[in-house]
Amino acid sequence: MDQQRPIELFSIPGVLPLLPVRDVVIFPGMILPLFIARESSVQVVDAAREGERLMALVTQRDPEVEEPGPDDIYSVGTVGMIMRHMRLPDGRVKVLVQGLSKIRIQQVLRMEPYMEAEVEEFPPDPEVEWTVEFEALLRATREKVEELLPLKHLAPEVLAVMTHVDEPGRLADLVASNLRLRVEEAQEILEIVDPIRRLRKVDGLLRREIAVSSVQAELQGAARDEISRSQREYFLREQLRVIQNELGESEDKNPEIEELRRRIASSGLNEEARAEADRQLGRLVRMHPDSSETQVVRTYLDWLVELPWDQSSEDNLDLEHAKTVLERDHAYLDRVKERILEFLAVRKLRGDGVGRGPLLCLVGPPGVGKTSLGRSIAQAMDRSFIRMSLGGIRDEAEIRGHRRTYVGALPGRIIQGMRQAGTINAVFMLDEIDKLGADYRGDPAAAMLEVLDPEQNAYFRDHYLNVPYDLSRVLFIATANLTDPIPRPLRDRMEVIRLPGYTPEEKEVIAKRFLVPRQIEESGLSRERVSLSRAALRDVITCYTQEAGVRGLEREIGRIMRKVARRVAAGEKGRVPINVRNLPSILGPAPVLDEGIPRDATVGVARGLAWTETGGEVLTVEATMVRGRGLILTGHLGEIMRESGQTALSYVRWRCGELGIGDALMRHEIHLHVPAGATPKDGPSAGITMGTAILSLLTGIPVRSDITMTGELTLRGRVLPVGGVREKALAALRRGIHNVILPEANRNDLDEIPPELARKMSFQFVSHMDDVLQIALAEPLVPPGRIRRATRRVRPVLPTS
Repeated sequence: MDQQRPIELFSIPGVLPLLPVRDVVIFPGMILPLFIARESSVQVVDAAREGERLMALVTQRDPEVEEPGPDDIYSVGTVGMIMRHMRLPDGRVKVLVQGLSKIRIQQVLRMEPYMEAEVEEFPPDPEVEWTVEFEALLRATREKVEELLPLKHLAPEVLAVMTHVDEPGRLADLVASNLRLRVEEAQEILEIVDPIRRLRKVDGLLRREIAVSSVQAELQGAARDEISRSQREYFLREQLRVIQNELGESEDKNPEIEELRRRIASSGLNEEARAEADRQLGRLVRMHPDSSETQVVRTYLDWLVELPWDQSSEDNLDLEHAKTVLERDHAYLDRVKERILEFLAVRKLRGDGVGRGPLLCLVGPPGVGKTSLGRSIAQAMDRSFIRMSLGGIRDEAEIRGHRRTYVGALPGRIIQGMRQAGTINAVFMLDEIDKLGADYRGDPAAAMLEVLDPEQNAYFRDHYLNVPYDLSRVLFIATANLTDPIPRPLRDRMEVIRLPGYTPEEKEVIAKRFLVPRQIEESGLSRERVSLSRAALRDVITCYTQEAGVRGLEREIGRIMRKVARRVAAGEKGRVPINVRNLPSILGPAPVLDEGIPRDATVGVARGLAWTETGGEVLTVEATMVRGRGLILTGHLGEIMRESGQTALSYVRWRCGELGIGDALMRHEIHLHVPAGATPKDGPSAGITMGTAILSLLTGIPVRSDITMTGELTLRGRVLPVGGVREKALAALRRGIHNVILPEANRNDLDEIPPELARKMSFQFVSHMDDVLQIALAEPLVPPGRIRRATRRVRPVLPTS
């Protein structure tokens, strides 16, 4: 630490090291510490210490400038003398300086390694002749400083020093250095040469400070009774607001408020939404900026202005373009493609660009391309695409939002999706709509009624927004595996399009066009490095996967490509062939996919067809007898399937007399079991299968193993139609069964089966259980004519009222 030397030993040289200072103006006679961190400024201090400890202290115009030049500093400053010097542990330098006299910068002589300037010292203040006006100004200044002393918490020594200062220039400098003025105001005082003018300027600033401090004191007294200690920050902000109002700098000029007002005007809000936005903006202007309610209102307004109210994308109405895009991304699925082209055709003919979007529901097993189809539809129409998964949603607020009275409230996922889309005519995919749940928080399916109702969704009200929002131009596409879990009112609002499973031939085409190229690319390979034979691809389809879609098929193809990628990465040269011979070494042995389905004709075992959310399935119904009476049903069966078993047993009991099997029914209990007990099963289509299994058991005649069947059975033996004929036929073909028994009423459903599939299969149509038995049993039960006559002789039992 350096020791101080007497000031009178120093004189002001013509050239001095120049130190730019920030956020402070140094007056003559002022003593203050400076913390110096810039390397060039440290060198200025070192140069001054090597000389007479003098340096020019000049204020920067912009404190943010790190390397100021001659244009970045004021031209008037103060000569400062270094009184003490200390180097701090963090590398900075602390110096205590005292202002000596005012100087003017004539020119900057050099910039490196530090600034050095030629300076001119201001002459001493001239002697001021005593006048009444002069004495009054001195006294008024002292009185104002005394009045301001308790308000600004100034040091009492300031007043004591001022009472002994009679020079107006020194008094003005002393007062200005203790007022904490803005840099511009302090610099203006420093540059005034006339001491009387300088003192008058300071007197005016004292009047302003007294007025501001008085308002501050009044505010403190008025607010002290209304706030608690925990609201200290709020109190300080209130002080700032009152000061700004006194200075004409009110909150109305807040740039954030002005920006919100501009965005509201240009957002295209409807009439009700615009009125609500203006009302909330008025509340925001009157609120304190740090209150919790302010943030709630600001967030609400942000949601309002960021939603697309009238912003829409122009539909591409070129039907050939749309058809090309749909065919490029998906094979088959003709019904959906036709529906989209019809929609575009209507829009093109109407020519108004408005119109309601269709509400489609794509129903089909997993892996048939429902979700990806929605993205392709958006690309074909040049619209933005939003996907929202509904699986597992149980809270109504997820759809319609929370009311703003709740902490952390947000709009529902519909409004969030529209904000993300950015246009009012987006393609909105509601994925897995059949997986919606319900609990004590409400029923989301009921909330979806307004979203998907063409008569209501033009005025959809989200609980958070609480203003109508137009969803009528959105193209909603829902996906589901089953329609049964969808509530009937919701299902009626949508146009259901069923997507059937793919045939092996269709899977082969899809694999060649889409799956194999995609997996080759994802594995880092090229088509020149791998070849997958057609026979190997067919084996993967038929032996390694049993599904309606192609998701599992893509996984198996991905496994093949990863095995090839490993061999290529290990250094194998040339093209890697994949054929039938080396396929088991890559994928392993083919899994047993028809477990539980016997291949030989067996007594009491019949094969039926079922439709599930994953496509068609072949079910085995096994029947056996134990001592007792009645019927046992096992295999995780649903209520409808259990009723089908009871109906089948009642029908057999009705026919037992003419078939000669009554004694066996009287002494034995029938047990029906459907294997794969962990899988739930339901539906009426297993009725004729259960009846065939029971009759086979009682008569001892085996059921043909090369045939499967589906149909609902009545108590009188009639066979009623069922659904899912295409999926069931595909399931039979996957299991190698080519003979299928169908109800006569399902004859027209054969049109849904591809011709190449229908040629591989034999469909036999029945209208009565007698026809089923004649086809399904390995041996004739009784002559057909006799059965018919016996049936006609039985008098029907009519219901009584």
